[in-house]
Amino acid sequence: MTLCLVTDRHQLDPDARTDRDGALRMARWLEEAVAVGIDVIQLRERDLPARLFCDLARSVAGIASGTRTMVVVNDRADVALASGCDGVHLPGDAPPVARVRALAVAPWLVGRSVHNLEETRAHADADYLLFGAVYDSGPKHGRGLDALRTVVTAAGRGVSRAHSVSVIAIGGVTAQRAAECMAAGAAGVGAIRLFLPPGRATGSLGIAAGAAALRAAFDPAATSHLQ
Repeated sequence: MTLCLVTDRHQLDPDARTDRDGALRMARWLEEAVAVGIDVIQLRERDLPARLFCDLARSVAGIASGTRTMVVVNDRADVALASGCDGVHLPGDAPPVARVRALAVAPWLVGRSVHNLEETRAHADADYLLFGAVYDSGPKHGRGLDALRTVVTAAGRGVSRAHSVSVIAIGGVTAQRAAECMAAGAAGVGAIRLFLPPGRATGSLGIAAGAAALRAAFDPAATSHLQ
């Protein structure tokens, strides 16, 4: 089971006076994510100036070094390379996975956002696929559990049936809904708001409590009735 924390400094610290203040707050906050063993931290701060984004990514990569936590940068392969992160997460409109993977000298983690069956088939050479939104999330209309099942099935077949890729569900995920995602075949879940400090957004639990709740939801003994 994979837990993916996606960052949004504007939701984390809406009162930050400057981008640098927000980035520093983000780096300190993510120390807890590493401490509780979040599997993937996706730095999704695309509006940060490149130099400041590199500083943030380098800081978080340093915190996670030698731990189980992988740090990927959303969209900005240049920032991921310059900061020594573990990889890059590609949005739907990014170049093909193989082209981006070729930018790195050493192997690195390349994930991809997908939204339907066609995109899943086209990008099955990624290391993981982030599918969503599964549930209604803000302005995004949820695609539903049936769509998640379809994507999981296609990803399991992989390219030429020789390679399978794990699917992480995202979008409106709560601890209760995580069990449904697991029953639908997801290998893990991703979230932004769930991990925010309690009270910061509807349903936010904080990193430690959020991770514990999601891990409990993925306990087979607790979800066997959904199979």
